[in-house]
Amino acid sequence: MPTMIDVAKRAGVAVSTVSYAINGTRPISEETRQRIFAAMEDLDYKPNALARGLAGKRSRIIALLCAAPDRGLGFTELGFITSAADTARENEYNLLLWSLDANQTDELRQLIQQGLADGVIVMEVHLHDERVDLLNELEFPFSIIGRCDDLQNHGYVDIDFHQTAYDAVRYLIELGHTQIALINQSQRQFEAGYGPAVRMQHGFEAVMHSYDLPILTRFCPVTPQEGYRVCCELVAENPDLTSMVVMNERAIPGIIQAITEYGWRIPEDFSLLSLVSSPNVAQMSIPPLTSLDSPNTELGRLGAEQLIQQLEAVADHPPPRKLLPCYLNVRGSTGPARA
Repeated sequence: MPTMIDVAKRAGVAVSTVSYAINGTRPISEETRQRIFAAMEDLDYKPNALARGLAGKRSRIIALLCAAPDRGLGFTELGFITSAADTARENEYNLLLWSLDANQTDELRQLIQQGLADGVIVMEVHLHDERVDLLNELEFPFSIIGRCDDLQNHGYVDIDFHQTAYDAVRYLIELGHTQIALINQSQRQFEAGYGPAVRMQHGFEAVMHSYDLPILTRFCPVTPQEGYRVCCELVAENPDLTSMVVMNERAIPGIIQAITEYGWRIPEDFSLLSLVSSPNVAQMSIPPLTSLDSPNTELGRLGAEQLIQQLEAVADHPPPRKLLPCYLNVRGSTGPARA
């Protein structure tokens, strides 16, 4: 890989002169500048983002705040990150991943004050998110994948969780199911105000109420063992249950084990539908899971685009607010309700 030293040798100048040509900190002759950039092109030399941004006091780095202490990063979260990184690169930015919880504002303040990033994309958003409060206080550029309750006029992109709950319940009702349960994420996440867990819970309850159906829900920590335990308890208490929607990818292997051990076949006796899921996870199960797939690629792209538009002053109005639906993908884990 060529270095700045190689460029200087090819152009017949000092290394410092190459640096001046890249960052514009000192005047050099047009002839010298052209010779340096010709050498860079011949060698396919690409200055790093920090060097390119020195002249405008910008790093051309954007940070993605993504904290998932309970779950870690799975296929669904990686879809967001990969898409945001691709969009950043297409716009000549680099993406830096910062793992900060919603209440780690001291660390966030330090990172911002160091000037490492030009702006941030906030993910894993809570209804009241202290990171967002700090960004507003500092007037630091940011975009949000998710929603707070107090965003004022700021834009966002997020999943339409109420529509997702409605699509899941309606699909199962059309198959003849009336005994439908929700297994959500953990009680701790819900009580902390983690947006997806709260919005899915409220959406599911509202949809079941609108159909005048019994509301059966459980919270579940994000492990297969807990999925097994919660499912066993739910089925034992509700033997007439015929279907389940799950917004907890990592608990699903344990849920499938519990259903199988109870003596039910999937989908002949029991239907299982994964919510806000990754197709990669759904296709690993036996049988492959019917799912409402997360629009994570589109959301990652939109989140990065909204931030870059702020940084480039492309738009003179607040960024839009967009809710995207999940996409129903029927596979092998759902079927008509048993008699």
